[in-house]
Amino acid sequence: MLNKFYFRLYIAIMKKLLIFFLSFLLLSEFLYAQRTQILFDSSWKFFRGDISGGEEKNFDDKDWQTVELPHDWSIEDLPNPSDSVIGPFTPKSIGTTATGYTVGGTAWYRKRFRLDNIDGKKISICFDGVYMNADVWINEHHLGNHPYGYTPFYYDLTPYLEQNGSENVIAVRVRNEGKNTRWYSGSGIYRHVWLTTTNTVHINQWGVYITTPKVSDDAATINIATTVTFEQHVLFSLKIRTRIYNAKNKMVNSFYSPVTFDSANTAALTETARREVKLFHPSLWSPGSPYLYHAVTDIMNGHKILDRVTTNFGIRSIEASAEKGFLLNGESIELRGGCMHHDNGPLGSATIDRAEERRVELLKSLGFNAVRTSHNPPSQQFLDACDRLGILVMDEFTDIWEVGNNPDDYHRSFHDWWQRDLDAMLLRDRNHPSIIFWSIGNEIKERGDSSGLVIGKKLADEVHRLDPTRPVTEAICEFWDHPGRPWDSTAPAFALLDVGGYNYQFRRYESDHEKYPQRIMMGTESVALEAYDNWQQVEKHPYVIGDFVWTAMDYLGETGIGHTAPDSNTTFAKEWPWFNSWCGDIDLTGGKKPQSYYRDIVWKRSSINMLVHTPIPGGHKEAVSYWGWPDEVPSYTFTGEENKPLHVNVYTNYPLVRLLLNGKMIAEKTVSQTNLTATFEINYQPGELKAVAFQNNQAVDSIILHTAGKPKQIRLVADRKNIRASRNDLSYITAEIVDDTGQVVPDAVMPLHFTIEGNGEITATANANPSDMESFQQSQHKTFRGKALIIVRPRGKRGKIILKAEGVGLIGGQVVIETK
Repeated sequence: MLNKFYFRLYIAIMKKLLIFFLSFLLLSEFLYAQRTQILFDSSWKFFRGDISGGEEKNFDDKDWQTVELPHDWSIEDLPNPSDSVIGPFTPKSIGTTATGYTVGGTAWYRKRFRLDNIDGKKISICFDGVYMNADVWINEHHLGNHPYGYTPFYYDLTPYLEQNGSENVIAVRVRNEGKNTRWYSGSGIYRHVWLTTTNTVHINQWGVYITTPKVSDDAATINIATTVTFEQHVLFSLKIRTRIYNAKNKMVNSFYSPVTFDSANTAALTETARREVKLFHPSLWSPGSPYLYHAVTDIMNGHKILDRVTTNFGIRSIEASAEKGFLLNGESIELRGGCMHHDNGPLGSATIDRAEERRVELLKSLGFNAVRTSHNPPSQQFLDACDRLGILVMDEFTDIWEVGNNPDDYHRSFHDWWQRDLDAMLLRDRNHPSIIFWSIGNEIKERGDSSGLVIGKKLADEVHRLDPTRPVTEAICEFWDHPGRPWDSTAPAFALLDVGGYNYQFRRYESDHEKYPQRIMMGTESVALEAYDNWQQVEKHPYVIGDFVWTAMDYLGETGIGHTAPDSNTTFAKEWPWFNSWCGDIDLTGGKKPQSYYRDIVWKRSSINMLVHTPIPGGHKEAVSYWGWPDEVPSYTFTGEENKPLHVNVYTNYPLVRLLLNGKMIAEKTVSQTNLTATFEINYQPGELKAVAFQNNQAVDSIILHTAGKPKQIRLVADRKNIRASRNDLSYITAEIVDDTGQVVPDAVMPLHFTIEGNGEITATANANPSDMESFQQSQHKTFRGKALIIVRPRGKRGKIILKAEGVGLIGGQVVIETK
C-alpha cells in the first residue's frame, strides 16, 4: 500500500513538473518572439488646412484637434453652417456631384511617441491607406511621398529614431486637392496605422505566401513561401518553423525549412524559403463553409525565436473555363455579385473594423456570394470579413491608367507608381481565400489603344508573376469616350485577360461567344432594371460565370445616378442637395431597397414579393434613370391618397397571381415570364392588400401588406446588444417610428433627438434619403420612411451604454448595449 502511495505521489509531482516545464517553454517562446505590432491609431494631432513647418519636431501643435484614426475629415461638419453649408456639404465643393458636395483640401497629422530598449531592433510604420498624396516625416526627416490613396505603404523609421525615453515626432501632410476622383474618396489617414518592431533578422512585410495548388476532400497540397531579410555581414544559418492550425486551434502539421545567408558585400540580404506539404482530409473553404486555417511561421536560431508571423488562409481551388464555367473546389458556382465602393456611409471612408464587417454581413444576408471592390483595393478588414463570412472577391486595382478621368487623379502618378502600388495590393492580399480574381482596371480610356495594350500586358504579367493562382480580369465597356468605335476593337484587350469583364454588355455575350468560343465572360457591371436578363445569361451559358450589379449598396458621391423623376430623365447625376448615388440594392444605412426584393425572385431566394408604387402626380409619368428603380415600396400606407390610383407590382416565379383588397378580389393576372412580374392598378383604400400566388389552380403562396396607423412611439433596434469594448467595434441602432400595434409608419418624416449614457458615444446619425442633407455628427436626425440610424461606438471600457430617443408627440425609446 505504501509503495502505491509513493508511486501515485511521484506521478502527481512529475505531472506538475511537466506542466511547469511546458509552460516555461511556451513562455520562453513568447519572450523570444521579438516581433511586436501595435495599433498606432490614438492621440494624433490634426489641423485642417496647410501650414508651414508642420514637419518640424518642435512645432507647436497644442491647439490642434486630437483625433483617433481611422479618420476622414471630409465627413466632418464644415464651419459656419448656413443655407449653403449643411454638415459636410457645400455647393462650392470642387468635386460637386462626384464627391457628394463634400470637401477635400490639405491637412496635417502629427503624433508624439517614445521608445525604449530598441538597440538592435528594426522599427517600421505601415499606413493601411491615406487619401491622398501623403508626405511623411519622422523627426524632420522626409521618409517619402505616396500618391495613390488606396494602397498600403510602409517606411523604416530605425535610422532616424530617438530612444531611451526621448520624444519622436511623426508628421503627415495629406493633399486631397483639385478634381481627382469620380466618387467619394474621403480625406486623410482613413485606415489603420501600425508600428512594428522586429529583429534585424525578420520576415518581410507580407513575406509569407500560402497557396493550395491541389485540393480534394482527401488531401490538399499546401505551398508556403517565406521571405526573410537578414541585415548583418556574417554567415548565418537559420531554420524556419511552420506550424499549421485548424479553426479549433489544433496543430495539424509542423515542419522546418532551412535558410542560409552568405552576406558578401550587401547591406541587407533577402532569401525565400519554399516548402510543399500535404494535409489529409482538409476542411475546404467556400461561401457556404468559410473554414479558415492559420500558419504560425517562426524564424529560429537554434531554440531562439527571432521573429513570428501568423497568417490566415483557406484551402480551396478555383478553375474557370468556357466549357465548365467557374468551379470552386471542383463544383460549379454562379457568381451573384455586387459592386461596392469603399465608404461606410455616415462614417465616410473611416475603416472602423465593425463597419467593414457589417457591410459584408449585409451582402451575405441579401443573397450575394461575391463582391467587386470598385474601383480600388479595399481595406484589410473588409477582406478579413469576406474570408470569415464567405464572400468571394474581385480585388480591383484602379480605374485609371495613363489617361485620366479628372485633371488631378492617379493618372499623374501611374507611370512611376503602378508597379509599386500593384505589388502592394497583391502582396498584402494574396493569402485571402475569398479573392478569386484580380482586376487590373475599370473602363480604362486607353484600353483598346496600342499604348493601353502595352500597359495592360505589363499589369497582367505582373499579377501572374506575383500570384499565378488566380485569373486576371478587367472591366471593359463600350467606347463611350470614342463614339462610333466598333465593339470588336476591344478584342485585343480581352485577349490579355484570363476572364473577360463586361460592363453593361449582356446583349453581346452570345455573339461574342460565336467569335471567341474560349472567352470566359462575366458581367462586371449591370443595372437592376436588367437583373432578369443578365441572370438568364448566367443560368443559360456556362461561359457566362456571373453578374455584378452596380451597385450592391448606396455610396456617397455620383449623386442620384439611380434617381427617378416625373416625365423626363436626361441627367446622369442629380445636383444639390443630392449627395449619394441611390443606385444600390442596400441603402446608405443598411436597409433593403425595392430592387433587392425583385432580385430575390430572380435568384429564387423568395417565391413572392409585392411592392406598391408611391403616388405619381396626375398628368405625369415616372421616368427612371439607367441605374435606378421605380419609386416603389414594400408597404401600403399612403396617408391623404385615398381613392387615388396606385400601381402594384407582384414579383413571383409562380404563373398566376390574385390580388385582394380588404378581402375583396381586385383582379387576377398571369405573371410575365420575361420579367417575373404581375402588374395591377388599384384605387387606394387603407386596410389589407394581399397577393395570392397560384400553381395548377391551387393557392400556393401569399404576401400581405397592411396600412400603418398614426405614429405613436420610437422603437430602438440594435444589430447587436453585446459588443466588445474596443474602439474598433460599433453598434448600429435603428430608430423606428411605430404605431400602436408596433408596425413601422413608413411615411413618417420626423426629427428625433438622441442622448447617450455610459461607456459609449454617438459617432454618426443618418437616414437613407439621398437628397436630405444633414450633419452626420449631430445627436439629432430626421427619419426617412419611418427610420433613422444611430451608430454607437464604445469608449474602450467595459460596462453599459444606454441610448435614448425622443420626438415631439412620441413615446420615447431606449436600448441598452453591453460592452465586454
